[in-house]
Amino acid sequence: MDEELALLERARSGDREAFDALVGPLIEPGYRLAFGMLHDRESAEDAVQEAAFRAWVRLENVRPGWSMRPWFLGIVANQCRNTRRGRWWSVVKLSAPWRTVASPEDQIVRGADLRRALRRLSSDRLEALVLHYYVGLSLDEVAAVAGVPTGTVKSRIYRALEQLRPQVEQISEVFG
Repeated sequence: MDEELALLERARSGDREAFDALVGPLIEPGYRLAFGMLHDRESAEDAVQEAAFRAWVRLENVRPGWSMRPWFLGIVANQCRNTRRGRWWSVVKLSAPWRTVASPEDQIVRGADLRRALRRLSSDRLEALVLHYYVGLSLDEVAAVAGVPTGTVKSRIYRALEQLRPQVEQISEVFG
């Protein structure tokens, strides 16, 4: 943490290498978050690039004692929410544990059904699912990224899974 604080101070004074050392390791998790929320490779890359620029411009907003990881991923999540509001997104690829080996046609139908179910989730629920299950953040880290208490994250994930469960069960019954 002391090293991160020193890098942050150097980056705030304009040291690009210090900024790269801070944000560089966060690009890949940021991309996974963006892809999980946007389901489109190019849009995810654009969101992370824009988030990195915004992070550079807003380094002064990092609060003392805060880790860069939740701060930067919060910027990525906000960028993804803005992107989702601005266009219709339709390309989704999700690796789900309940999927079994099926024909390509079955996989296409399952994917379409799952995309439809995911599109019905609110942005805050989708964000919590993606951050926790796809990016692999702890519940506390998800809470820091989302700017809400950990209990709120738990309820968002629970409600998202409850909302998805009927659709997933229906997919399993049809193709299972």
